[in-house]
Amino acid sequence: MTASFTGPSDPTVQPVPASVVQQVDAADTTLHNPKRAVISLGSNLGNRLETLQGAIDALEDTPGVRIKAVSPVYETEPWGVAPDSQPSYFNAVVVLKTTLPPSSLLERAHAVEEAFNRVRDERWGPRTLDVDIVAYAEVVSDDPVLTLPHPRAHQRAFVLAPWHDVEPEAQLPGRGPVADLLGTLTRDGVEPRGDLELRLPE
Repeated sequence: MTASFTGPSDPTVQPVPASVVQQVDAADTTLHNPKRAVISLGSNLGNRLETLQGAIDALEDTPGVRIKAVSPVYETEPWGVAPDSQPSYFNAVVVLKTTLPPSSLLERAHAVEEAFNRVRDERWGPRTLDVDIVAYAEVVSDDPVLTLPHPRAHQRAFVLAPWHDVEPEAQLPGRGPVADLLGTLTRDGVEPRGDLELRLPE
């Protein structure tokens, strides 16, 4: 669940206090037949860490959503653009349980982006906040509105590395173990930030 580091070059996941586990499990009783979903967060404009934490809190405040785990923070080079053309990103992954269908979860993700003044005027452009649904239960869908799992998640170390930190045995539906997928990718430009931490909502 929540992770912290002993040092910037030696990330280790610390045990989660039993009281926190009990609180999160108790919150599950408010959800009927919840589904597990994985969401990636990214920001490379403004106060990046504050923005990611704000997004996590906003997701937790969504009726029918309970955050179960928050990954460590990674600093990554922008994807798909020329080197040094944009500020670096802070990235993280959250694992949640939800009773919302995928379409409603997507609407909420877009609403959270808009609350942080996300602008969609340029593909691969800089952004205050990016909220992507990586996976929803075991759903595999080629719906153009919401392709599941995310069509490029298996190619992105900045998604797979933080996800693997909180769920070492995770599987990307239709693609296989996250650990195996991560092993095929370079982690160049994807660095853990041991001096930063996102908190699990209380």
